[in-house]
Amino acid sequence: MPASSAAASSAPASSASAASPASPQPEGVRSEGNETIAYRAALQVIAGSEPSIAQFIVEELAAQRRQLKLIASENYASPAVLLAMGNWLSDKYAEGVPGRRMYAGCEVVDKVETLAAEHARELFGAEFAYVQPHSGIDANLVAYWAILANRVEAPYLEAASAGHVNDLTDEDWADLRRKLGSQRMLGMSLDAGGHLTHGFRPNISGKMFEQSSYGVDAASGLLDYDEVARLARELRPLILVAGYSAYPRRIDFARMAQIAADVGATFMVDMAHFAGLVAGKVLTGDHDPVPHADVVTTTTHKSLRGPRGGIVLATAAYREQVERGCPMVLGGPLAHVMAAKAVALAEARRPAFGDYAQAIVDNARALADGLSRRGARLLTGGTDNHLVVLDVAASYGLTGRQAESALLDAGVVTNRNSIPADPNGAWYTSGIRLGTPALTTLGLRAAELDEVADIIDTTLRATTVATVGTGPSRARYELDGSVADAGRRRSAELLSRFPLYPELQL
Repeated sequence: MPASSAAASSAPASSASAASPASPQPEGVRSEGNETIAYRAALQVIAGSEPSIAQFIVEELAAQRRQLKLIASENYASPAVLLAMGNWLSDKYAEGVPGRRMYAGCEVVDKVETLAAEHARELFGAEFAYVQPHSGIDANLVAYWAILANRVEAPYLEAASAGHVNDLTDEDWADLRRKLGSQRMLGMSLDAGGHLTHGFRPNISGKMFEQSSYGVDAASGLLDYDEVARLARELRPLILVAGYSAYPRRIDFARMAQIAADVGATFMVDMAHFAGLVAGKVLTGDHDPVPHADVVTTTTHKSLRGPRGGIVLATAAYREQVERGCPMVLGGPLAHVMAAKAVALAEARRPAFGDYAQAIVDNARALADGLSRRGARLLTGGTDNHLVVLDVAASYGLTGRQAESALLDAGVVTNRNSIPADPNGAWYTSGIRLGTPALTTLGLRAAELDEVADIIDTTLRATTVATVGTGPSRARYELDGSVADAGRRRSAELLSRFPLYPELQL
C-alpha cells in the first residue's frame, strides 16, 4: 500500500481532557455539563424500560473508575464516540456497499460509511478501506475469504469459463470447495504472542486452513526472520500472517513482505493491537505494515480508542473481494458503529493523537523499566510498543491466573498470558500482559507508571501459592488483606489525580 500523503491525529495529553479525547472546544473553554446532561437523560430513558440495565451501566462506570486498567486490548473511548453508537442509525439494514445496497432507503448510511472509509484511508495511507466488520475476528474472516476468492476462486472460475460460482457444475463446485479448504497459512505461534484468529484450531480460521506457526528465538524471545523464511520456503503457504497480541517488540514488515513475495504468498498483517501507534506515526517506515502488506486488518477499540469493531485495509487488487464481506461473512452492517468509527478516526487524524501514541510507548517503557529495576523478568527484556509481558512464574513463583487475581484485589486490572513454551499451559499461564493505552488516555506519564510498577511488584511479592489437598494450587493464592488494601488505596489515589470522564457527574 502507498504511504499516506497526510494523516494528522488527535488525543488527550492530560487528565483534564481524558474523557473527551478530541474536544472541538478552543483551549480553556469547556461545554460545562453537556456530557452529564446527555448521559443523565439517556440513563433516565433506559431506566424507564429496564431500570436494572441503567443501574448496571452506572456500576460499570464506577468499576472502571476504581481500577487501574492495564489490559492491553482495552481503552477509553470519548463521549462523542460512545454517543454516536446510541441512536436510530441502528435501525437500518444496509447489506452491500455505498451505492449498491440490497435494501432501499440507505442514502444516509451511504454517507456514514463513505466518511468512515475516507477517514481510514487518509489516516493509514491505504488504497482501500472497508469499515463494516463488527470485530477483529470478523475483519480477519473477511480478509481470509477475500484472499481465497482472489487467489483460488477467481482463477478457478476463469479456467472453467464460469462467471460466477453458481455457473459451476456440481462436480466443479465440489472440486473448488476442496481447493478452498486445503490452503496453507503461516502465522505467529500463540505462545510467542500470536492470536487465536491466525489459523488456530479453536477458532474458525483453524478449520479453514492448514496452519503452521513460526515462533521466537528461545534465548532472546525475538522474531527470527531467517527461520520464518525457512518455514515459508518449506511450506509454501498461500497466506503469511504477521501481527500479534502479546509480542512486546516491533516487526520489520518490509522483511516479512519480502519473505511472502519470495514464496508467492499473500502478505496479511493484523495490526489490531498497535493500530494506534501506526495512526500516530510512532511506527513508520519498515515498522508500518500498510505500505508493505496486501491486506491489513485492525480493530478500532484498542490503541485507536474507538468503538468495538473492525476495519480491513487493502490494495486495490483486493477491493472487489473485500467488498463482498457482507453477505459473504458478515451480517448487515452496523451503521451506528460505523458512525462511531468515523468519529474515532476523525479524532485520530488530529495532531494531538501523535503525542498520545508516543506517550503510550514511553509509558510502556517506563513500566518495563520500573518492573525490571525491581527484579522482575520481562519477555525480551522490555518493550518497543504498547505492551509488556511479565513472567510471573520466574519472577514471583506464581501462575498468571494467581497474579491476575491478586492484582485485581489491589485495584489493578490485567490479564494472564502465555509465554513461549509455557509450562502452565494456556489457561493458567506463566505470564501476565500489561498494556498502557488506557492509562495514557487518563493522562498518566512516566512517574506514575513507575508507581504502578511498584504497586504490581509489591502486591505480587506478597502473594503466595495456596495448597490444595496435598499439593500447590495453580489458581488459588494467599495475599494479606493489608497488602491488598494498600494497593487499592494507592490505585485509588492515582485515579483521583487522573479521573476517568471527569466531566461526567452521574
